[in-house]
Amino acid sequence: MGQAQQTESIEQIDIKIIQDMYKKFVLECPSGLLFLHEFKRFFGVDATGEASDYAENMFRAFDKNGDNTIDFLEFVAALNLVFRGDLEHKLRWSFKVYDKDGNGYVDRNELRHNFIYFLILLKLFDNTSDSYLTVDEVVDRILAAVDTDGDGTVSMEEFIRGAQQDPWLLNILKLDMNPARWVMDQRRKSAHF
Repeated sequence: MGQAQQTESIEQIDIKIIQDMYKKFVLECPSGLLFLHEFKRFFGVDATGEASDYAENMFRAFDKNGDNTIDFLEFVAALNLVFRGDLEHKLRWSFKVYDKDGNGYVDRNELRHNFIYFLILLKLFDNTSDSYLTVDEVVDRILAAVDTDGDGTVSMEEFIRGAQQDPWLLNILKLDMNPARWVMDQRRKSAHF
């Protein structure tokens, strides 16, 4: 009986949180759809630069049906994945962020492009020796860990399997698999300007 009450209160909290999120979503997006420019504004991201590119990649990963908008269900599904998803689902989401052209593979250029911003985050939040790596060193290390067939591109399966087996890669991906931290950083930066 006590477990049922506890489950009910957790579900009620979740419903309350979803209701609050919906109110905020409709306030920001009266049409019920979030467009890329609104997504960037919502997170306090400038129109250009590494943060803008990363925001575009996140937007694309959240836009499940590919209609260039995020509706409330896509928004909630993305947040649920980010905050409650298991490791494999988070790695799948990260892969989709990296796969800029959406062809199902990540190549050296896509990794370089995505990890430029990642290294900025690493330098800001981490004082380990990894924060002194160059972008090319990070990309080489990632490819060595996940490109099992050596073709210069990484499939989603290679990415997931390689990340799960490589503690270094899994550790550096922790920053990137936490868009909530990225969002808070962007909002903090925009508040200073």
